[in-house]
Amino acid sequence: MSPGTNAFAVLRWLALLWLLIWLPLYTWEWGWQNMMHVCDIGVIVACLGIWFQNPLLASSQALNFLLVGILWGLDVGWRLVMGHHLIGGTEYMWDTHFALWLRLLSTFHLVLPLVLFWSLRVLGYDQRSLKLQSLIMAALLILSRFLPSALNMNYAFQDPLFHRAWGPAPVHLGVILAGSVVLIFWPTHYLLKLIFPAAGGKD
Repeated sequence: MSPGTNAFAVLRWLALLWLLIWLPLYTWEWGWQNMMHVCDIGVIVACLGIWFQNPLLASSQALNFLLVGILWGLDVGWRLVMGHHLIGGTEYMWDTHFALWLRLLSTFHLVLPLVLFWSLRVLGYDQRSLKLQSLIMAALLILSRFLPSALNMNYAFQDPLFHRAWGPAPVHLGVILAGSVVLIFWPTHYLLKLIFPAAGGKD
């Protein structure tokens, strides 16, 4: 399958349509600060990658979403079955202050990994994505420190497991960035290298 096939052409238009609908609705309802989430920035980058058939952009978000999507779905499922959250981070899905349709838009955490998986079959995996996604994460962590600490955007103030700060801001941000790269991006990077052909047919 090549990027010029009808199926991928349809996917490109769906990605563009989703971005044009989702982005203004999400920004309007949740506020601009919410768009600083690495997952929300990831939706934008992923959709642009699919639309422009850019394997680097698509690959970078595959590093982020494949594992995060599983964890997000696991936490939502655990809450539905067991009545409490396993990991946390999806509490907003039960916040009735927000319309159900708005909360359901967050199911992109489940759909986007599948879309990216298919896209990499078509576009190939760009191995430069590890560096790009690490840079994106670093930039978002720094910017997140300028937001209210109560938001704990991208865990820039407290980590997601022990709910504590790891020293002064530079140290804490370094810990969160290192954890993201070592525990999420790096293992996924090597898995994707094994599964998908290299972008552009290069080894």
